[in-house]
Amino acid sequence: MHVKMYCDGGSRGNPGVAGSGSVVYDASGETLGEIAYVVGKKSTNNVAEYYGLVRGLEACREVGATEVDVFMDSKLVVEQMNGRWKIKHPDMQKLAREARDLASTFEKVTYTWVPRAKNKKADELSNVAMDAAARGDKPGIVKGTGVWVGEKTGEPEDSEKQTHQTASPAHWAGADAPRTRFILLRHGQTQHSAEQRFSGTSDPELTDTGRDQARRAADALRGFGRIDAVVTSPQARAQGTARIAAGALGLDVVVDEGLRELDFGDFEGLTRDEAVARDSSAFDEWQSSPNNAPPGGESLTALHRRVSRTRSKLQERYEGQTVLVVTHMTPVKSFVRQALGAGPELFKHLFLDLASISVVDYYGDFGVVRCVNDVAHHRR
Repeated sequence: MHVKMYCDGGSRGNPGVAGSGSVVYDASGETLGEIAYVVGKKSTNNVAEYYGLVRGLEACREVGATEVDVFMDSKLVVEQMNGRWKIKHPDMQKLAREARDLASTFEKVTYTWVPRAKNKKADELSNVAMDAAARGDKPGIVKGTGVWVGEKTGEPEDSEKQTHQTASPAHWAGADAPRTRFILLRHGQTQHSAEQRFSGTSDPELTDTGRDQARRAADALRGFGRIDAVVTSPQARAQGTARIAAGALGLDVVVDEGLRELDFGDFEGLTRDEAVARDSSAFDEWQSSPNNAPPGGESLTALHRRVSRTRSKLQERYEGQTVLVVTHMTPVKSFVRQALGAGPELFKHLFLDLASISVVDYYGDFGVVRCVNDVAHHRR
């Protein structure tokens, strides 16, 4: 799909409160998304312009675009993205790399300068974002804006001809909170996983295969748009996977104890057959209910409560941002269960491959599952 994307950014004070605006249109001029983004309280016009570009390219990818024509009234950014002018400012260099990474996920991207009069809607959205920044809103997408597949008549810049919009998933649920995205990456292979052993509190390192799986996942994550933070389980296999991904993304790793794997107690390190042979009645009792724990271990119900608290805490900390969460099979299942509002039977009926990627979005308390167990990067 070929789309047009207009974007803008501004700062009141330069540096000062800053925001960006981006709007995406299909070939017929129908609006597919409008994004107002709070950049911060002490940013420059040029940095805000780059945020408009990055957020706009993310929106283009979200609507399924394959070719993008970008229009901006910033001569500086257009010339820099076309490779004709150098980028000296460190913040702009980082954002430009991010924009180029995003652009590489499309078949074709062009950059064209337009006068401000031709960029009214994006300018309007950037002012909405600056108003929100002035009110004290944290960096993130402003409530009520986002990506949708909708109906709009008229030319791209004629915002007064707007008709009914079918908005993002949050629209249908009546949720107006900013989107917080969790990209969930299961760790790569360990010796325990290769031998199909229960691996909870034990701390095996990644195998060579596991490190290769992590690198493949990291390469795939470059195409997921801006990722603001990497948070991982404290266990070695997760931290090893997280460090590889964070290195590819240019981010630091934050460790959170709440993301650790289920504690399998007396069955830790055993295969299923070995666990049954050791204590078949205790094994059967554990398997009969999510409320039951293996001897000396943790129940699925307890894990779900723990991971739910962790998800809520991370969502509050990173509201409106995208977080890569590197963890284990059972915590990923918990994230998906929370987003679906599903019951505990999900734990039995959902399988996740090593180094697989799943994505869930949260708009306040409203969760949406975007994808589960994506392993396409392992087939390349």
